[in-house]
Amino acid sequence: MNLKRIFGTILTALGIGGLIYTAVVFSNTSGSNQEVRTLIIYGVLGFVFFLTGIGLIKTTKDES
Repeated sequence: MNLKRIFGTILTALGIGGLIYTAVVFSNTSGSNQEVRTLIIYGVLGFVFFLTGIGLIKTTKDES
């Protein structure tokens, strides 16, 4: 197996987890400053991890 593809899969899974956590925080938020900060941080990190993982999976060639 290719190490870059495995790392890309892990990053994608972390990104999906971060986006799901952001959705949970968003649904339970009352609008306080701390909750909005948490929402932005986890949302941006989840999005970056997700895009990076997908990019690694797409650009890595499968050579056997």
